[in-house]
Amino acid sequence: MSVSAAVAGAAQESLSERAARSIKHPLARTLLVLTFTTGLVDATSYLGLGHVFVANMTGNIVFLAFGIAGSGGLPVIAPLISLGAFLVGAGAGGILARKMADRHPRHLAWALAIEVSLIAAAAVAAGVIHIRRDAVSGDAVIALLALAMGLRSATIRRIGVADLTTTVLTMTLTGIAADSPLFGGTGKGSTRRTSAVLGMFAGALVGALLVKTSLILPLAAAATMALAAALLYIPAARREA
Repeated sequence: MSVSAAVAGAAQESLSERAARSIKHPLARTLLVLTFTTGLVDATSYLGLGHVFVANMTGNIVFLAFGIAGSGGLPVIAPLISLGAFLVGAGAGGILARKMADRHPRHLAWALAIEVSLIAAAAVAAGVIHIRRDAVSGDAVIALLALAMGLRSATIRRIGVADLTTTVLTMTLTGIAADSPLFGGTGKGSTRRTSAVLGMFAGALVGALLVKTSLILPLAAAATMALAAALLYIPAARREA
């Protein structure tokens, strides 16, 4: 490893540690906003586009198995499209992360710009096309959203703030219980973990309510919130860099 790469890695680790120490840190707040948007898009995909997730790939693996088994009337094609698009997005996010690993503000700015564009494109599609489940129109929206979530997951993985992955909560919930004073733990990190859980819950709740009216509303809200998070955080990150 080069000296510059080592220095960059140390700086990134320091940023991650600072964000993990307090949810008042700008990066922690940004990741919590993105966690909320995950709830929005997964509510949209699951309730509005069929029984499929675009961020929670664990659920898709299980649904795909159920669908192949012919159980519960679950689809096969939609989870496959979501999984494939997510992997492509994650691969693209990995390339972006490697190219910009030592330039955190620019890295996150590019990643969020692409994410916002993909979610916005899905919202526009929902507005101008009659979106139907188990059809090309619905599958196209699923692919756009899964691409966005895959890209984001790879980006957040590189940033590496503990318990703030923005897309999955299994280990976060495990940490809440395992480190709880009720079970002999210190309770350290409980505020951060609980905030992540509540953020996704709130996003899913709002998304479920908005989907009753239109697919456009939760997607437009997700794109707007991700854009706002970028516009607020990136300048602060550049000052801190």
